[in-house]
Amino acid sequence: MIDYLILGGGSAGCVLAARLSEDAGKRVCLVEPGRDISQATMPAEIRSRYPGRAYLDTANLWQQLKARMSAPAALRRYEQARLLGGGSAINALMANRGAPADYDEWEALGAQGWNWQACLPYFRKLETDCDFDGLDHRDLHGAHGPLRIQRTAWPRVSPFVKAVLDTLKHDYPLRDDQNGPWQDGTFIGSIAVSAQGERIPTSVCYLDDTVRARPNLIIRTDEIAERILFDQRRAVGARVLRPDGTHHDLRAGCVIVSAGAIHSPALLLRSGIGPANELAALGIDVLVHREGVGRNLMEHPSIAVSAFLPRAARTPFPDEHHEQAIVRFSSGLAGTVPGDMHGAILSRSGWHSVGCRLGTLFFWVNKSYSRGRLKLKSASALDEPDVDFAMLSDARDLERLKLALRFGAQTLAAPTMAAHRDTLFPSSYSPRVAAVAVPGAWNALQRGALSALLDIAGPLRASLVRRVVTQGVTLDQLLADDTALTQFVTRSVGGTWHPSGTCRMGAADDPLAVTDACGAVYGVDGLHVCDASLMPSIPCANTNVPTIMIAERIADLLRGRGHAVD
Repeated sequence: MIDYLILGGGSAGCVLAARLSEDAGKRVCLVEPGRDISQATMPAEIRSRYPGRAYLDTANLWQQLKARMSAPAALRRYEQARLLGGGSAINALMANRGAPADYDEWEALGAQGWNWQACLPYFRKLETDCDFDGLDHRDLHGAHGPLRIQRTAWPRVSPFVKAVLDTLKHDYPLRDDQNGPWQDGTFIGSIAVSAQGERIPTSVCYLDDTVRARPNLIIRTDEIAERILFDQRRAVGARVLRPDGTHHDLRAGCVIVSAGAIHSPALLLRSGIGPANELAALGIDVLVHREGVGRNLMEHPSIAVSAFLPRAARTPFPDEHHEQAIVRFSSGLAGTVPGDMHGAILSRSGWHSVGCRLGTLFFWVNKSYSRGRLKLKSASALDEPDVDFAMLSDARDLERLKLALRFGAQTLAAPTMAAHRDTLFPSSYSPRVAAVAVPGAWNALQRGALSALLDIAGPLRASLVRRVVTQGVTLDQLLADDTALTQFVTRSVGGTWHPSGTCRMGAADDPLAVTDACGAVYGVDGLHVCDASLMPSIPCANTNVPTIMIAERIADLLRGRGHAVD
């Protein structure tokens, strides 16, 4: 008999498997739809601390998953990891926590006990911060956790990034710790890498060789959880699909859904937990009516400003991490919080030859207020859900992305940047950009030709960029016409691969809450959720480290070592 059955081996699932299997008397089984990724089997593009290729390789992704970013935009591919380690195996390696106020907000929204003071010990537990583990930072940082965190050494920061930091320094001074006191400013980004400078997904730093050797831990990959099995209203296991289409049932005392903010609610819905009328319309037997399953879908909406880089401004270290610094700033818009905007300062804008010639300020709304939702298209586990982020449906998000584009244009056009950039243009991670970036001979030929033309174009470079890259759109046009700017941002808005909130924690009397503060699903016994879907509101951070923190704390709560109320 399995004691803990974990369905989903992403950032959270690997943490749960490692922590729950520390108790030798408990049998733990982890089920992951993708392939295994271990220290020995990591391919070079995942191992690299320059992550550009990892999230473009369709072998690492849910290949049929699409999403709508904002109305009236069309559906587009939405990259989500399908391999052990989940997002931590293909993401940008950023290791930031967000604002202390984010977690106090969770408690205010009904997640009792998830305030900053309760979460901070788990942020410390998960990390070994190589730069801030001394006495001055002992209250904020950990020195013995599985996730090793460091910042890029100044000599390896690109000339372009240094110039941007210098340009911003008067209004946004360079501060030493992105995970320190919550302040506006610029920071050298915190990244999670090994001592050898390689990626360390949770399937490696939590599920290391010693943990994998535990006799009470079973890791099953290439298997999809079709639905949760119940005896009356008690979860007793899951039906799991094998690659050949056959299935088998796994029985367990406790079932934990850890499939991420898109696939966790989809699994609950297939299992009869969700809006009753929608389930019935798909022929799914309704076990528990919970209106909130699949709602509260959150993301960080993004937009960017890029520049062609003269040779002297390009990074001399092509294998170095690209998101080398960030700027945190406050929009000042009514109804927003301090530090509600984030700009990633990128030394290069892609893994390929064109990307090496472009520097970018990639902005997102750190604290977004738009909410989307997802629904099932069918009862089949092989059909991806209908995902609509409804980005910019809250006017504050739209206005702040427009502000960000102006911020980026003003920064890169400053006189101090003159020697470090040439043509400026608005940019985004559009389906067209994503398609051209996919490895392949034809794409390589196109990128090579464009790279050569950009280098030799001289005074014709701006025209080349307008015709080929931005398809007629210029920064000057957007900045001079608010209607054009609004249309561009609405059409071009992207995400940051931070889906969250779709099985949110909340009070028992909240009709849109899905779980209690321990991640236990309302209306049934023996069933928990543990991943980014639990977040009541989106934190001002890349969601990977907050998700690991959630898993650390839920593991303690399940083992009786923590308290729902602190």
